[in-house]
Amino acid sequence: MSNSWIRYLTPWIAPIFVIIWSTGFIIARYGMPHAEPMTFLSMRFLGVLICMIPIVLLWKAPWPRQSQIIHIAIAGILLQAGYLGGVWAAVREGMSAGLTALIVGLQPILTALLASWVAERVRPVQWLGLVIGLLGVGLVVWAKIVMIGFSDLSFIFIIIALISITAGTLYQKKYCPQFDLRTGSVIQFAASAVVCVPLMMMFETREIAWVPELIFSLLWAIFALSIGASSLLFVMIRHGAATKVTSLMYLTPPTTALMAWFLFNEPITWAIGLGIALTMGAVLMVNKASSGK
Repeated sequence: MSNSWIRYLTPWIAPIFVIIWSTGFIIARYGMPHAEPMTFLSMRFLGVLICMIPIVLLWKAPWPRQSQIIHIAIAGILLQAGYLGGVWAAVREGMSAGLTALIVGLQPILTALLASWVAERVRPVQWLGLVIGLLGVGLVVWAKIVMIGFSDLSFIFIIIALISITAGTLYQKKYCPQFDLRTGSVIQFAASAVVCVPLMMMFETREIAWVPELIFSLLWAIFALSIGASSLLFVMIRHGAATKVTSLMYLTPPTTALMAWFLFNEPITWAIGLGIALTMGAVLMVNKASSGK
């Protein structure tokens, strides 16, 4: 993607990313009953490779140096296999989507704590925004948290997801912020597939129910989430501060709540409405502080 196109699309990248990224829990609701986590993710990653490899070959996209390939692969394993595998496994083990969103919503705070690793200084107003955002996320999912079926194993999986996406964002920002999105995607999803396929073979039955819900979920996960949203995330990591980028993750639970209200008629309570307002204000505060405004 050329710099001119990036400048043109810059105002739209963040809102488009949030909307697409927020569909992840919706897709999990549709697809999870019909395939196990590592089985679904293996199909997803291999599907991305089937789409991206011809594009790379046709456009003769440049490959990074060997040392850079290793860094890109490590970041990809954290951002894709670690994060997605942890989230989907936690939901599969009985953790509610609300509790999952709340725990993953700690990412901006954790990123801010570790931001010095990538030579970023978090301002006091950003800390205030991050705390307000966390409060907003808590309000959004408060009414949705259901502890029925909660297990220690699901908690371990979601902590793995939280650590993975935080570490992956910071690692990519520090060691490989610049790379061609086409070849970079091939490297990251190939590395993630190498991790997920053996886990699928060792720990899952690999039974798949090819119902319309699963097919739709898989296609959406490949094209909209893995290719679309992940590319937008890479662009934002490249051109923005890690704290600023990850603050956008606060918008995921409120956006998911609105989608669930529209698609599944799940009610929007006063707590969810207040949480959405707090979250949106917090993200605006963090982003303005990052821009020096």
